[in-house]
Amino acid sequence: MLQFLIRRLTGAAVIMFLIGAFTFFLFYAVPQDFAALSCGKNCSPENLAVIRENLGLDKPISAQFWEFMRGIVAGRDFAVGHCSAPCLGVSFDSGDFVWDSIVDRFPLTLSLTVGGLVIFLLFGLGTGMLAAWKRGSMIDKAVTGVSVVISSFQIYLLGPIILGLFVYSTGWMENPSYEPFTEDPAGWFIGMLLPWVVMATIFTAQYTRMARSTMIEQLQEEHVRTARAKGMSQRYVFFRYAWRGSLIPIVTIIGMDLSALLSGAVVTEFTFDLAGLGRLAVDSSLSKDLPLTMGVMLFGAFFILLLNIVVDIAYAYIDPRVRLS
Repeated sequence: MLQFLIRRLTGAAVIMFLIGAFTFFLFYAVPQDFAALSCGKNCSPENLAVIRENLGLDKPISAQFWEFMRGIVAGRDFAVGHCSAPCLGVSFDSGDFVWDSIVDRFPLTLSLTVGGLVIFLLFGLGTGMLAAWKRGSMIDKAVTGVSVVISSFQIYLLGPIILGLFVYSTGWMENPSYEPFTEDPAGWFIGMLLPWVVMATIFTAQYTRMARSTMIEQLQEEHVRTARAKGMSQRYVFFRYAWRGSLIPIVTIIGMDLSALLSGAVVTEFTFDLAGLGRLAVDSSLSKDLPLTMGVMLFGAFFILLLNIVVDIAYAYIDPRVRLS
């Protein structure tokens, strides 16, 4: 296990370096004056020269790349102060450190992701297992039919409907907002409930169909048929053998979905006017705030690599046939 982790972490570090290099040269190699973007309109030549020097744009592109990569590991000094590691630069728009902006927005995205994940896993996997257990019955047909209908919805369509029904028309709930869990747990739960439900509804349909199909496939495996032939009960075989074997493809998809959501649930955040990482990425792109855009991209890439390693480790615990080597 230790050798596997060392090898995977080393590979992840190399990939992060390549992603950082590609992102840097993709943005900074284009013929555009970033000092002018940072300075804004009605910028005097004197201020433009100062900004270009403070951002290091007066140096060769290779020196700028070295400063950028070194800042991620060891920090970096700017005119606005010292940027501690991991330093991803200074925002052109706000003048704040990029890492501070990401850390400020990340708790909302994390809350949105974790809450939605718990709901759609409970309902999605639960209904999928029920449909597989009652295969061919009316329950199976009802669950399958509802999941197909729900999967045709999109967050940007379902979100306004839920808002109109529970917030604007009836007033049963307040407009979604974010309160830190450590400050107000009840306000955190109530403020995030509608975004959780909407996001989880879309994913629940996907996981219902996936859990049903993988469970039915596992029930046809030889080791499951052997367990039945030995006289084991249907319930024991279902949960002890089939359910565990069906988790491999489900865990794979969970890792992919979770990494994407942690990188920024863009549509959900825009639908409910929540200021998370997704909103930050879009706003920085629209305002051409390149350091902030690069920072969010690298942050998202980091989580994708991290969760891929976690998924690989989970394989070995779920299925004894999988060995980490």
